[in-house]
Amino acid sequence: MDETAVRETIDAIYQTESRHVLATLIRLLGDFDLAEEALHDAFRAALEQWPRGGIPANSRAWLVSAGRFKAIDAMRRQARLEHLEDAEALADPASETDEGWDNESLEDDRLRLIFTCCHPALAPDVQVALTLREVCGLATEEIARAFLTPTPTLAQRIVRAKAKIRNARIPYQVPDTNELPDRLESVLRVIYLVYNEGYSASSGDTLTRRDLSEEAIRLGRLLVELLPEPEAQGLLALMLLHESRRAARSSADGELILLNDQDRSLWHREHIAEGSALVEKALASRRFGPYALQAAIAAVHANAGNAAATDWPQIVALYDVLLRIEASPVIELNRAVAVAMRDGPAAGLALIEGILRQGDLADYHLAYAAKADLYRRLGRTDDAIAAYEQALDLTRQEPERRFLASRLQEMRG
Repeated sequence: MDETAVRETIDAIYQTESRHVLATLIRLLGDFDLAEEALHDAFRAALEQWPRGGIPANSRAWLVSAGRFKAIDAMRRQARLEHLEDAEALADPASETDEGWDNESLEDDRLRLIFTCCHPALAPDVQVALTLREVCGLATEEIARAFLTPTPTLAQRIVRAKAKIRNARIPYQVPDTNELPDRLESVLRVIYLVYNEGYSASSGDTLTRRDLSEEAIRLGRLLVELLPEPEAQGLLALMLLHESRRAARSSADGELILLNDQDRSLWHREHIAEGSALVEKALASRRFGPYALQAAIAAVHANAGNAAATDWPQIVALYDVLLRIEASPVIELNRAVAVAMRDGPAAGLALIEGILRQGDLADYHLAYAAKADLYRRLGRTDDAIAAYEQALDLTRQEPERRFLASRLQEMRG
C-alpha cells in the first residue's frame, strides 16, 4: 500500500475509531485534556510509522498504546510520573497490543465514559454537551448551534465540566448495581438527545447524521445488555423504530418526505421487528415509562401496511397515557396531530391553537408547520400561508426550509 493509500486509511480510522481510543485513554490517563492530546499524538505517530511499517492488525489497540506511551513520556519529562505508577513498565507501543485491550474491553470504555459525562454532579445541559463532545466527537461549534449558545460560552462550560470531573475525582466507571437505576434516567435522556440530533439534525444542509444515530443505538444496546430495564428497552426500541424509516425520509437529492408519503418498502423490517419485540417486553413488565410509550406509538406507525391503515385511535390513547406520565407541550402537540388524523383537521387545529396560546412553543417551528398543514387541509389558504411563514422563519435545517418554502409557493400559487 503506497503512502497516499495509508494516509487515506488513517483518515478513515480516525473517523471510526478516534472516540473509542479517546475513551480508553481517559480511563488510562485519568484526565480528559491529557487524553485528547495523547489521541492526537497517537495519530501523528501512525502517520509517521504506518507508511513504513504497515498498518497493524489491531489499529485501535496500537493507537491506545501509542497515545499512552506519548502521554507518559511527556509526563516523565515534566516529572509528574506519580500519576501513573506503572509508567516504567511501558514498552514500545507497537508491542503492546496484547495487554487485554481487545475490542470488547475498549467498547466497555465508551459506556464508562458516558456514565462519567452524565454524572449527577454536572448540570443536565452540561451532561449533554460533554457527551456530544467527548463520546460522539461533535465539534464545539456544532453543539453550540444545536443549543443556540455562543461557542465561547459552551466551550467554557465543557472546560469547567472536565475540571469538575478531575477535581471532584468523579470515578470513571459504570455505577454499581445499587446506584445504577438512579443514574439511568440521565443517561437515557442524553442517549435520546444524541439520537435525535442524528435522526433530525438541528441545523445544517442535511436532514440526518447517521453517525450520531448509529452511536446512540450502539450505546442503547450496551445499556440494555448491562441493565435490561423496561425504559432502557423502550429507548432502544424507540430508536430502532425511528431508524427503520431513515432510507424513506428523504429523496435521492435530499428533499424531505413526510411520513404519510414515504415508500414503506424502504423501511428496515429487521429494525421494526426488533423494536416491536422490545416494546412488547417493556410494556409487559408494567414498569414502563415515557420511552416505552413513545416506542409503542412508533410501533403502531411502523406496523401499518400503509398510511390509511394507521390505527389513529390507538395512537391517541397511547398519547393520553403518555401525557399522564410525562406532560409536556411537545407531547400535547403530537397528540393534537393524532387527534386531527382521527377526528379531522378542525379538531386538531383547535387543540394546537390552544397549545400555542400557552406560549411554551412560541419558537417551535413544528407547531406552526402542523398548524399550517391543518389550515391547508381546511382550505384556509391565507391562514396557511401565515403559519408556513412563521414556521420557515424559525427553521434552521435546510431540507425542512426547502420543504416549507415549496408548500408556501404551492399556497401562493
